[in-house]
Amino acid sequence: MSRQYNILIFDGYSNHCLANMVEPLRAANTLARQSLYAWRFCSIDGGLVESSSGLAVTPNGALADQRGDVLVVMPSYGYLKLDTRDTIRAVLSAAGRHTQLAGLDTGSWLLARAGLLNDHRATIHWDELARFEETFPAVNAVQERYVIDGNRLTCSGAMAAFDLASALIRRDHGPLLSMEVAHLLMSRGGADHYALPLKSEDSLVNRALTVMQVNLETPLPIKEVARKIGCSQKRIELRIQAELKTTPQALYRRLRLNLARKLAEETEQSIAEIAGRCGYENASAMTRAFKAEFGQTPTAFRSGS
Repeated sequence: MSRQYNILIFDGYSNHCLANMVEPLRAANTLARQSLYAWRFCSIDGGLVESSSGLAVTPNGALADQRGDVLVVMPSYGYLKLDTRDTIRAVLSAAGRHTQLAGLDTGSWLLARAGLLNDHRATIHWDELARFEETFPAVNAVQERYVIDGNRLTCSGAMAAFDLASALIRRDHGPLLSMEVAHLLMSRGGADHYALPLKSEDSLVNRALTVMQVNLETPLPIKEVARKIGCSQKRIELRIQAELKTTPQALYRRLRLNLARKLAEETEQSIAEIAGRCGYENASAMTRAFKAEFGQTPTAFRSGS
């Protein structure tokens, strides 16, 4: 079942912030080939909303009609003018129809005004942090890119919205999917470059991924991967398990099959050719591995069936 995000936007919202929240969710759906996440855009009254750069958006509906898993409040610019009794009453009412509440950029201000961040750790756009702390002493304000405190989610700006979305994908569906989303949205397209999840700072795992990624056509034994990065096989097994919740062998296989999926989708190469490029001895072996990983054969994937 997909998680329903209802995103409350106001006049002056940031396109950048909105895209950095929604696009990772869309990418997760694309990579998983299923609807892990769904989203609707809403405004207080359901009327047209214009972004800070002048992009007019007709929401899917009014806030009062929305219910779901996550309510995302995203005012961005001009948030102080939105701090009115009617707005806060509408947000407070909608909060009761959602299991999680998120404040993006300056959205934390409206959640805090409604008392919805009391006794929670939260952040806000760093330019507003001092004012936020002074105005809402019941909130544990922290200077972080994003904060996940139980069912309260906050982030400090447009770039941090991407980090928050990545963290939510990681929490919901594991670090490998989060890593793949980051790669899809942030890499420059080379098969020899693979991005780690933004929250992973383990240099050893990073080096192992690099070695694996440049040796997809002729996969190396894990012992050889470990030798190339200057550590024991046991050490790399422990670090990858700790960081990515999987084994080096499964990670390596996933990287190879991700390349197979990319080639099946974006090229006209035969399945046999793709198998060779991804380190499989023959098409049958790759097809079995592909189906076990993605739930369908590469031919079915290519045809969209």
